[in-house]
Amino acid sequence: METGMSAAESHPVIAPKKLIEVALPLDAINAACAREKSIRHGHPSTLHLWWARRPLAAARAVIFSQMVNDPEDAWRLKNPGREPNKQEKGHWTRARQKLFEIIEDLVKWENTTNEEVLERAREEIRKSWRESCDLNKDHPQAAELFDPEKLPAFHDPFAGGGAIPLEAQRLGLESYASDLNPVAVLINKAMIEIPPKFAGREPINPEWQSKSPEEKAMKVWKGAEGLAEDVRYYGKWMRDEAEKRIGHLYPKVEITAEMAKDRPDLKPLVGKKLTVIAWLWARTVKSPNPAYSHVDVPLASTFVLSTKAGKQASIEPVVEKGGYRFVVTTGEPADNAAEGTKAARGANFRCLMSGTPIQPEHIKTEASNGRMGARLMAIVAEGSRGRVYLSPDAAAEQLAASVDAANHAPAIDVAIANDPRPMTCLLYGMTRFKDLFTPRQTVALGTFCDLLPDARSQAAVDATSASTKARRSNTDAKAYADAVSVYLAFALSKQADLGNSLCRWEPIAQCPRQLFGRQAIPIIWDFAEGNPLGLIQANLDLRDSR
Repeated sequence: METGMSAAESHPVIAPKKLIEVALPLDAINAACAREKSIRHGHPSTLHLWWARRPLAAARAVIFSQMVNDPEDAWRLKNPGREPNKQEKGHWTRARQKLFEIIEDLVKWENTTNEEVLERAREEIRKSWRESCDLNKDHPQAAELFDPEKLPAFHDPFAGGGAIPLEAQRLGLESYASDLNPVAVLINKAMIEIPPKFAGREPINPEWQSKSPEEKAMKVWKGAEGLAEDVRYYGKWMRDEAEKRIGHLYPKVEITAEMAKDRPDLKPLVGKKLTVIAWLWARTVKSPNPAYSHVDVPLASTFVLSTKAGKQASIEPVVEKGGYRFVVTTGEPADNAAEGTKAARGANFRCLMSGTPIQPEHIKTEASNGRMGARLMAIVAEGSRGRVYLSPDAAAEQLAASVDAANHAPAIDVAIANDPRPMTCLLYGMTRFKDLFTPRQTVALGTFCDLLPDARSQAAVDATSASTKARRSNTDAKAYADAVSVYLAFALSKQADLGNSLCRWEPIAQCPRQLFGRQAIPIIWDFAEGNPLGLIQANLDLRDSR
């Protein structure tokens, strides 16, 4: 041994090539990643927005292929100096093909929680690790570094959206994840750290706890299903409590005979009160034409409401008596409906009253001086067979205008970063986050924020009661209530993304779209104000975590 060289340095680690260094079934992996983009229910990406999220299929395949030895190289290390015969070469080919088949099954979305497929992959990982341990059994630190009964831990110091550490955990590795961004840290806690702590437990909510022992015995709570059920329960509790406080701001709309007079689609609904899904607004500025300078004209990028076959709907502006009103019509839209009052790309519009061009500079001036308003164009309600589009009424517009948002949601009264390139809202007077919300949205957001600590406290009380029955500590009950509140906070964050005045209406899917379609806060001229008290169910799926 050379002077100064440690025993470990004189005895290098014998490391077989991994499968990823030799070959991969790339077509299968790429196809699975492409398909995953359209997956919504149960996908971790629905938990919270993260821009650089990696496909789960790719993460799973890469980690597996980094952990398993290539059959050929493992053989050569076990048989140094010997040339393989034809039979042995054939064995490598078959063994490699077997690993490819595991990967091809592993990357399929429907196998994400398939224990049979996952266990086959875990067994190959354990087998390769035992091979590596055997090759290094004479290493001076073998007892410390090469324990065949304990797989290496997985560490990701910049985990981001958590796809990679999540898949490492799924494949049987002890997973550690962190990040410099606190949002990423919380996402990883919610995906990787919290669910295993409470895996296999029944819900603590009173609805479940009130069931008889016989009823409880019929249900087996796998993984974090019990935790997910509690999140749904306390989320519904928050929604119900919010309705008691602000439900008057979101009234149902009654279909009258007058409304159905020229609308055959509304006649079966006469007398019924429908839940509003969204109110569709267009921003307004004073007309640049001196003859109509007293009129707040709409900046509408489109008048099309629905393009669904057989259920087309659009807005028809009617100019009359020195002003205008909007009427919702069904059937094929007018030829220029898709253009709204747009004159060209960007902030270029035309005056609805006179056709006079409205230049971007005029809009910026009006907006920066607090003179940009909004006009209700249509109401979207939930009918017996899908969406129903209704003409606006004065009462709905007056109700929205009468909302006092003072002292609500103070956390959003902060300045937006002064970079108008991605934040084009800054050019139109929206310089603080509170400016992105209508008064009604601000009140709703503040109400849910106020209810979140109450929901956590209630969960803590219920968890303590359930823990006492199960002979668990109060510390455990507090941790469980904290866990429930983390997921409720994520739901509240998503509500902020979907409940602001920069959400556009999607005429194909017929629903509001979230603000963050890209890494920017762009101005939106006509926006959809969704109903946060609607009963459209959000699916929370924690089955991915084990």
